Amino acid sequence: NILNPFSPLVKAKVEEIQKLNLPIDIIATSHGAIWRENPLQIVEKYYEWSQAYQEDQITVVYDTMWDGTKKLAHKIADEIAKQSPDTRVKIFNISKTNKNDIMTEVFKSKAIAVGSPTVGNSVISSVAGWLDFLRELKFKNKKAAVFGTYGWSGESTKVLREELTKYGFSVVEPEIKCNWNPDADDFGKSEELVKALLA
Repeated sequence: NILNPFSPLVKAKVEEIQKLNLPIDIIATSHGAIWRENPLQIVEKYYEWSQAYQEDQITVVYDTMWDGTKKLAHKIADEIAKQSPDTRVKIFNISKTNKNDIMTEVFKSKAIAVGSPTVGNSVISSVAGWLDFLRELKFKNKKAAVFGTYGWSGESTKVLREELTKYGFSVVEPEIKCNWNPDADDFGKSEELVKALLA
């Protein structure tokens, strides 16, 4: 995923190399793996990855203060599995998972759902930092949904929607925003949110 911002360059370079029609027996990078058996397999993968890559996967990413946002995240993940059993679902608490591991799954996903409680009229700091990393990677052709909880003012979903839109995600409606802990009505909104992500 670190090469994602350079996808147009990767695609162009692979096409340039392919046009040379050179016999390639080995690929030895200055750091990393050395490809001896079928070395072009990694070239083909890079070419595939450079074209707004996605699998049938949705990744749910969140952080929580008092478990309300966590409950929404798990409800959304369950609803994805219910509506589309073949779609792989990954769920991560940002503060408990390495951000690179999360981004690898976002890279593979056709859509993401991002949740945060409102803290200081914005998103919680762990989500803010993660969003900044997400911005750097310049993903394309992915949907997103937003959800969150709040005690007083409730700006987290607005911030998430604005940031994800700026970063090139197609943000779907509805969002889920609930005061304190989610109730049955809040959980019920996950059905429409997931339908929009899967459409």
